[in-house]
Amino acid sequence: MERVVFITFLTAVFSSSACVARQYHFVNQNLTWTEAQRYCRENYTDLATINNKNDIEELMKNVESVQLVWIGLHRTENKTWKWSLGDPVFYTGSDSLNQNWTNSQSNDDGDCAYMNNGGWYKSQCSNKTSFICYNDSSDDYIFNSTDMNWTDAQSFCREKHTDLASVRNQNENQTIQQIIKNHTGSDKNVWIGLFRDSWEWSDHSESSFRCWAPQEPNNAGNSENCTVISLNDRRGKYQDWPNNQINKFPFVCYEDQLVLIKQSLTWNEALRYCRENHVDLVSVDSQQIQRRMMNVARSASTTAVWMGLRHSCTMGLWFWLNGEILCYQNWAAGNGTGQEDCSGGLAGAIQSGGDQTWISCPQTQQLNFICTNFKD
Repeated sequence: MERVVFITFLTAVFSSSACVARQYHFVNQNLTWTEAQRYCRENYTDLATINNKNDIEELMKNVESVQLVWIGLHRTENKTWKWSLGDPVFYTGSDSLNQNWTNSQSNDDGDCAYMNNGGWYKSQCSNKTSFICYNDSSDDYIFNSTDMNWTDAQSFCREKHTDLASVRNQNENQTIQQIIKNHTGSDKNVWIGLFRDSWEWSDHSESSFRCWAPQEPNNAGNSENCTVISLNDRRGKYQDWPNNQINKFPFVCYEDQLVLIKQSLTWNEALRYCRENHVDLVSVDSQQIQRRMMNVARSASTTAVWMGLRHSCTMGLWFWLNGEILCYQNWAAGNGTGQEDCSGGLAGAIQSGGDQTWISCPQTQQLNFICTNFKD
C-alpha cells in the first residue's frame, strides 16, 4: 500500500530577535536523518535550522502527535569556538569571530571560556564560577556572583534574561571587564558565552544555538552523530541519535523566507521576478529584519541589492510594497532625503558591503535583489 505523507505548514517565524526568517514544514514520515535531509533539500531548503528559543516554539507548534523529530544539526570532525547566543542576526561583519585569548593555553584546557582581567581563558565546562548574562530587550549585561558550571549558568541566563554574554568587539570586552570589577572589587573568573563543539547545521548556517537535554549529547555507542528534538518529557530539548535504518523519525524542514537572486535586473524587472517566482520584493520595517537582510545581501554579486522600497515623486514619499509607512530607516548619508532627481523613478537598495546602509538608485539600474516568501 502506498505510504501517505502528511505535511503540516507551521506559521512563519516571528520573534523579538528573529523576524521573518524561515517557514517550518513538519513531515510526518519516518525516515533516517540522511533520507530526511535529502527530502528537505528536494522539496524545501533543508532540514530545520534553529537560531533561538522562539524558533523552537514555532517549530513545535504543530508536531504534537509525535515524540521525536529530526532537525538539521549533526556532528562533524572539527571542533570550533562559537557563542551560546547563536542567532546570526545578533552579529555583523566579523563580530562572531572576535577573540581575546591569553597566550598561555593549550587546546586541551577545556571547551568553555571565562574572562579574567579582560583576557579569555579555556576551562573545563564542569568547573564552577560566577558568570555574566546578556539581556537583549534592555541591551544590558547582568553579573551573577553565584558559582555554577557553564551549562547551568547558560540555563540560568536563558531563563532569566537572554543568554550568556557574547563579546563582539573590544569595546564590549572592556565594558564587561569593568562590570566585573565593579561587582567584585578585584579580578575574578567569570563565565562568558563562548564554547566549542563539533556540531554543524545541515545548511552550514552560522547559527550556534544549542539546547541540549541534560547529559546530552552523550554519543552512546560512539555512533550518535545526528539530532532530534523531543516533544515529550524533554520537550524542546535536543538529543543525539544514530543515523541508521533502525532509527527512523518524522522530521522538520524549513523554507527560506528571504531569497537572494543573483541576477542583475532593473527594479521593475526584479519586482516582476519576485511576484512570479516567490511573493514579493522584501520590505524592511524593523532593525531585526534589517539584520536578516544584511546577512543575505553580503553574498550579492553587485554593490547594492534591490528592496521593495520605492519613491513617489508626486507625493514626495518613500513607501514599502507591503503597504507599510517608512518608519524604520537606515539611509546612508545624502540618500532618502527626497531631494534626489526622481524624474526617471527612484527605488531603495541595501549596500552589500561596508555598513550596509540604504541608498536610493534609479529604477533602471541593474542590481541583484531579495525576494520574500512570506505571505502576510
